[in-house]
Amino acid sequence: MCAAAAAVLASGSLADVFWTAHAASASARPCDIYAAGGTPCVAAYSTVRALYQNYDGPLYQVTRALDGARANIGVLEPGGFADAAVQDAFCANAVCTITRIYDQSPDHNDLGVGPIGGSGPTDLAANASALPVTVDGHHVYGLYIQPGDGYRNDVTRGVAVGHQPQGTYMVTSAIDTDSLCCFDFGNAETSGGDAGNGHMDAISFTGLRGFGADPNSAGPWVQADLEGGLFASNGARPGSNAGNTHAFVTAIVNSDGSTMYDVKDGNAQSGSLTTDYRGPLPDLGGYVPLEQEGAIILGIGGDNSNQSSGFFFEGALTAGFPSAVTDNAIQANIVATGYQRVAPVS
Repeated sequence: MCAAAAAVLASGSLADVFWTAHAASASARPCDIYAAGGTPCVAAYSTVRALYQNYDGPLYQVTRALDGARANIGVLEPGGFADAAVQDAFCANAVCTITRIYDQSPDHNDLGVGPIGGSGPTDLAANASALPVTVDGHHVYGLYIQPGDGYRNDVTRGVAVGHQPQGTYMVTSAIDTDSLCCFDFGNAETSGGDAGNGHMDAISFTGLRGFGADPNSAGPWVQADLEGGLFASNGARPGSNAGNTHAFVTAIVNSDGSTMYDVKDGNAQSGSLTTDYRGPLPDLGGYVPLEQEGAIILGIGGDNSNQSSGFFFEGALTAGFPSAVTDNAIQANIVATGYQRVAPVS
């Protein structure tokens, strides 16, 4: 077992040892881990790597501003990292944007540039070369969402609706965050408007303080955006979520859809997860149970609030509520991936 895997062992159980070793192995990827834990991915996105050990399709599409030509960026090998050299050659001496992020799951819930919504105009596509990083020594690009950028799919397959259980994770960063709404990833309204409390189930990572966020911290915080409010807890444990300021951040929000949810965060480069909250859904009206609608958003709010900024490297939604053992294995896998920042963002 490698040191990164050993670092995330929490309980010391045989199950934890197995799952952590599996997560840090050369072949396993996050969606393999989720599937083995009984909570398969129904949407899986990354501009840096495959999230299944056998995935050999495109990760994202770039569009060249000069002539409108498009190219798909795939992986170097099945289960491998993005072939950024294809992007570099295609976009040489030109500006390219990321116009589609392909869903690696069998449900094919691809994300396109978001349409007009209740609280924002039609979204823009992110600059394709604005966020160079390395993973396991490989040159790749993350997704740098800036104000006005955003991605969405309102017609999905397999995504939780009503009060079905769901897990969500993403790898993001505290390098560029703000207190505006909304840098989210997860389940949202299909209408593009605010449908009321409980109609979302997404991760939010911003400096916008929600219920239960530590009042002595400046954030940014991993929180749940459940529409009508951000929740670091249900409000009963203020101060339990002190925020996360790492260059690479693991963010997790899981919910059974009916009674409870949890919020977790970690350093995506080392160490284990912190459970910021695990308990009842907010008792503020409209959140018990959730009424998820099944759209998927990235970099925006459910009503297309698109004034926030942030980094996105990978993330997935699952069918079912992942176990703590599975979450720990996801963290071990992310740590073993070896995220490194290579240059200041300009």
